[in-house]
Order: sequence, then structure tokens, then C-alpha cells
Amino acid sequence: MTITISMGGGQKVKSAYKFIVDTLCREYGMFQLPTAGQYQRRMYLTELANYLLQVEDMERQLDIVELSFRYIDRSIRKYDYLQKQGADEKADDAINELNVRLKEHGIGFQFVEGEIVRVDSELIHSEAVKPALWLLNEKNYKGAQQEFLSAYEHYRHGKHKEALNDCLKSFESTMKSICDKRKWPYPQNATSKTLIQTCLNKDLIPVFWQQQFSLLRSMLESSIPTGRNKLGGHGQGTTPVAVPDHLVAYMLHMTASTLVFLTTAEKNIA
Repeated sequence: MTITISMGGGQKVKSAYKFIVDTLCREYGMFQLPTAGQYQRRMYLTELANYLLQVEDMERQLDIVELSFRYIDRSIRKYDYLQKQGADEKADDAINELNVRLKEHGIGFQFVEGEIVRVDSELIHSEAVKPALWLLNEKNYKGAQQEFLSAYEHYRHGKHKEALNDCLKSFESTMKSICDKRKWPYPQNATSKTLIQTCLNKDLIPVFWQQQFSLLRSMLESSIPTGRNKLGGHGQGTTPVAVPDHLVAYMLHMTASTLVFLTTAEKNIA
């Protein structure tokens, strides 16, 4: 992948590279990023670019990309580097190009909603994961969105049990947010089963559809919560429980599809 870095913007650009390098150094416990070159004075762009080209740890490569594009997504939009092109448009163009390049080179990640997320199935990602993140971007669902992104972050780092736990948290938070938005009462310590029943009782699924969706409750009660409970939510005993990578991917996609269904159904309630 060829990376082109604009040198426009003067002091703002320099402060951006300094922020990225300082953040990485703090996370990695370093005074500065190790590179082959020696410099009389610190040049943050050169330090960052050389480290990206030299480091062999893929997780650190992704950290650099994620942090850099998160800065573009959240900070660059606040001001213009070039008068001919707005900051929002320039940020969107950069993110779109990154995702095109990642896809073009067969790298199984995309930058979505400020995070590098793993993409195991292009179809499921486009039809479930991205819509879920978009629907959860509303103020009411911020907690659920954060938990769903956290599940993806754990999945990316191979923390499968933590990913399952956050899947369930996001699922429950979405239902609680719907209940709060609609002022539907539910117990303070409500479990997913109780929340599902509340949503069904309040016709989140229309009455004339409930017979057709007779297995929906069984699916919701047995899929996301059960997967988490059996594999990630309780003590594993004397024999460690291994959670297969493909199963976690399945649970993430199932969670995304369920969140899309619930939030879309809420929008269509009269």
C-alpha cells in the first residue's frame, strides 16, 4: 500500500503527528518510537512513518492506522487544511480511500465509526455490521454502540470471551435504550430474557407478526445470551474453555443482525 502524506497545514499538521507519536509512545511505554534512523532533532512525521514501515507486529501497524485515521475523523473535520476543499470532504475522502485500499489488498479490516474492525464476510459486514453501527449512532444507543465496538476490538485482539461478554452487553443495552426511549418500565436488574419479554409485550413486533415469528423469542433467548453464558460468562473450571475464532465471528454477526432488527422495529412503531 502506498501512503501519501500531505505536508500542508503548517503547525496544525505538526501538532497532529506529535499527538499520534506521543499517544503511541505512552501506550507502548517508550520515550520515542524506535527506528533505524538517528536525528539531531525530533521529527514526528519521519519518526512515525519510519516506525510504520519497520515494525513487523501487525497489531502495532493497525494501531498506527487506527489512531491516525481516528485523528482525521474527529479532529481534522474541525478546520480546513485547504481552502478549496472542506475539512469534512477531505476527511471522508481519506477514510474512503483507506477502506478501498484495505479491501483491494485483501486485508480483512475496515475503518468504521472511528475504529479498525475486522471483516470476515463482506456481505455480512455490509448488510449487518455497518447498518448496526449506523443505527446505534443515535444518542439513545451510544452505550450499546460503545459495547458493540468493544466486542469487535476484543475480537481483533483475540480476546474471544471478552468479545462474547460485550456482545451480550450491547444486546441488553439496546433493549434497555428502546424501553427508556418508549418509557416502557422494566426491573432495575433486568436480564436479557426479561427485556425480550418486555419488548414483545409492548408490540415491538406487531401482534399479527408474532405468530410468524414464533421462534424469534427462542432465537433471541438462546443465541446471544446462551453463547455468552456457556463460553464466556462463567467460571471455566479446571479445564480452560477454548472459544473458536469462527464462533465469535458468528456471534458478532448475529448480534449485529439482531440490533438492526430491534432498532429498525422501534423506528417503525406508531
